[in-house]
Amino acid sequence: MKRRSSSSAPRYARRADSALDVTSTRRAVALELIGGRGHYERVIAAVLGAHTSVWISTANTKELMVEVGGARSRRTAYVSILARLDELAARGVELRILHAEIPSGPFRAAIAKQPRLLAGGLELRRCPRVHMKAVIVDGELLYLGSANWTGAGLGAKGSGRRNFELGIVTDDALLLDQVQGLYDRVWSGGECNGCGLRDRCPGPLSELAPRAPVALPRKRARKPKKSAT
Repeated sequence: MKRRSSSSAPRYARRADSALDVTSTRRAVALELIGGRGHYERVIAAVLGAHTSVWISTANTKELMVEVGGARSRRTAYVSILARLDELAARGVELRILHAEIPSGPFRAAIAKQPRLLAGGLELRRCPRVHMKAVIVDGELLYLGSANWTGAGLGAKGSGRRNFELGIVTDDALLLDQVQGLYDRVWSGGECNGCGLRDRCPGPLSELAPRAPVALPRKRARKPKKSAT
C-alpha cells in the first residue's frame, strides 16, 4: 500500500465539546509495539511489579489467572491476579479499575475472597461510556491498545485461545501526563454533566463521596549515569 505524504494530510479545526476531544501536536515518541503474549510479558509483568500505583481502564473486566513459579510448562501453577493485587494493596499501592460493563461472575467470586480489596484496596468505578483500554503503572509505563482486562485480551491464555490484540507501551512523560489527566477526569466525574447516557448509568461518578485530592503519579527522573574515571 502506498503511503501518503504526511504533508498532504488534511487538518480540521473543530470546537472541543469535551476535555476528551483531543488532538495532540505531532512529535516523535519512543514506544514498543506489542501483540498477543507480549501483553502478558510487558503489561501484566509491570502491574505485578508496581511500587506506587496501577490505573486500569477497560470496557470488560474478567477474572485473569497469572503464572506462579517460572516459565510456562505443564507443571506451571496459576493464581488469580486479584490475589497478587491484594499483595500490592498490602504494600500501599494505589489500585484503580475504570470499567464499562459489570465484571464477570468469576471476577466477582474471586474478589469476594479478598477482604482488603473489597474494603477499598482496589477501587472500581463504572461508566458505560468507557471504551478506552489503558494501563498506567507507577506513572512510568503506559499501555494503550485494544486489550480489555481479560485473560484472552492480555495474553494469559494459550496461543490458540487468546484474542488477536495490538497495543503500544511507552515511558514518554508527556503522554503519561496527558493520559493520566484524561483518565482522572472521567474517574472523578468531570464528564458527567451533560452526559447523554444517564439512563444507562449505574450512578454518576460526580455524585460519589468526595475524596482527598490525589496527586497524579509522575514518571520518576532517571538517575544520571556515573561518568567513567
